[in-house]
Amino acid sequence: MLELLARRAADAEPGFATKQVRWAVVFDGQGTFLDVVELGEAGQRGNRGQTFRCCPEFSRQYKQGGGKSEFLWDAASVVARYTDDPDDERLKARHGHFIKLLEEAAKVMSELGPAAQVLADAQVLGRIRARLKEKRARPTDKVTLQVSGRFPLESEDWHVWWRKTYQASAGLDEDDSAVKKPHGGRKMVCLATGSIVEPLDTHPKIEGLAGVGGQGMGDVLVGMDKDAFTSYFLEQSANAAVSREAAYRYRAALNELIRTNSRKLAGALVLHWFKEKVDAAEDPLSWLDEPPEVEERNAQQAARELLDSIAQGRRSDLGNNRYYALTLSGMSGRVMVRDWMEGPFEELVANIGHWFDDLSIVHRDGGRTASDPKFNAVMGATVRELSYDPPSPPAPFVAKMWRVAVRGEPIPQTALAQALARAKVDIIGDEPFSHARMGLMKAYHIRSSREDGEYMKPYLNEEHPAPAYHCGRMMAVLAKLQQAALGNVGAGVVQRYYAAASTTPALVLGRLVRGGQFHLNKLEPGLAHWYEEKLGSIAAQLGDSVPQTLTLEEQSLFALGYYQQLAFRKSDDADAEEKTNE
Repeated sequence: MLELLARRAADAEPGFATKQVRWAVVFDGQGTFLDVVELGEAGQRGNRGQTFRCCPEFSRQYKQGGGKSEFLWDAASVVARYTDDPDDERLKARHGHFIKLLEEAAKVMSELGPAAQVLADAQVLGRIRARLKEKRARPTDKVTLQVSGRFPLESEDWHVWWRKTYQASAGLDEDDSAVKKPHGGRKMVCLATGSIVEPLDTHPKIEGLAGVGGQGMGDVLVGMDKDAFTSYFLEQSANAAVSREAAYRYRAALNELIRTNSRKLAGALVLHWFKEKVDAAEDPLSWLDEPPEVEERNAQQAARELLDSIAQGRRSDLGNNRYYALTLSGMSGRVMVRDWMEGPFEELVANIGHWFDDLSIVHRDGGRTASDPKFNAVMGATVRELSYDPPSPPAPFVAKMWRVAVRGEPIPQTALAQALARAKVDIIGDEPFSHARMGLMKAYHIRSSREDGEYMKPYLNEEHPAPAYHCGRMMAVLAKLQQAALGNVGAGVVQRYYAAASTTPALVLGRLVRGGQFHLNKLEPGLAHWYEEKLGSIAAQLGDSVPQTLTLEEQSLFALGYYQQLAFRKSDDADAEEKTNE
């Protein structure tokens, strides 16, 4: 994984990083302060600012010395001393370091000199702070400079000077090798490249995991700051040796993926990429989040078309491609790798197609299949309400289900149990059916047993061999019969008997069928005969095999039989109306 990430950002260089900066302090060519402007999607909620891909960045060790700032960019509290206490001594020291760096860099980029002088002026700083306050900036927001209409961050004039400054701050000589040997000059094998290297003592932090348990200042992927994390008398990150160059490369790759190609899934963040470029419309993993619309082209059809193109040689570029998927969250300043997957692109397309095919279920109104569900909708099918703080369902469960979708694995029984429990609540409470919930239960049976999967269809299957399935069908017909005879009676047979019938059908269904005879007497003869035929056909499927008790899997079959029988009601209702008019 580290090797692939380091290779993805092969151009990344220690001392440089991509940053998103939200504000710019604007100067003219003479260094006169003009204004503070918002960068990025100005005025938009959640705006993180403009992306600058080559920002200077000091090492963590250097800044931990105290009184240090970044160069050309930093928090508003540092650049303009924009806090509740602008006279704080530590803050003044960092602000002074920011100005010192501008003055030194002015030797190679002259326009930075006047800007440094202005930022040292207390009156001008007051005006800058006032503008930041008017625009509701936060002290932690990143700020940079704009001089004569351009951003110094985008210039290359300071790069050579900065490399020498960074090397001196990190204790490196001119060839970028360590002068100070934190491990006594010990050489080790780099986990990312396989080369013999001097391991980096403290790795740079990964950004962007604050929404999934991480810290706003970043989290470390490789770090051993506790004795319990060390072995063989090694210190810090030497327990997982990675060179300085590889560490900054995998950090750059992860930060880019988190920023541009990630999705939040109930307490976890999923990143993915491909060995070779794949267009967004042909990215199977994006279908899990945003399936194609049924009216245009559903995910199953898209997968089949793509597989046909690969098999027939029209898309040989995709046939040799590979995918990589990483699930992350944060905890106590550390990056938690929840899952890692890789494999052939063609296999991925087939698995995503099977995922949507297994989940397909008749629409609650009948007559058509429901739209392909988003992955978050499937996760929400297992809980009362999908939430992120705290994550519900928990991140490990989400990671497991993501693997189920991507790798074509069986659905865990816990997912079935949770979906079934919520389905019972919906049925008894007379709430609208969740298509994702019913589809998940159907998919469980398809993936758990090839024999069961043969009989699980999106629509009603009157030839299904499981008695539990037909018990659910009978419950649905009895509920419709009561409604036809008595209308809306409030707490009907479903509210009063569904829970018992779905666990001990032999004790309940016989009594309900006998009670149904009284309802038949209230109907028109033609309609009564139609219901008798419907109940008789289901009873013929059951014979003498009405179960005494139902297991968890059988209870889900009961629920599926109940749902699919009700969803078939449009054609049933048409037949019933015809019988009434005879």
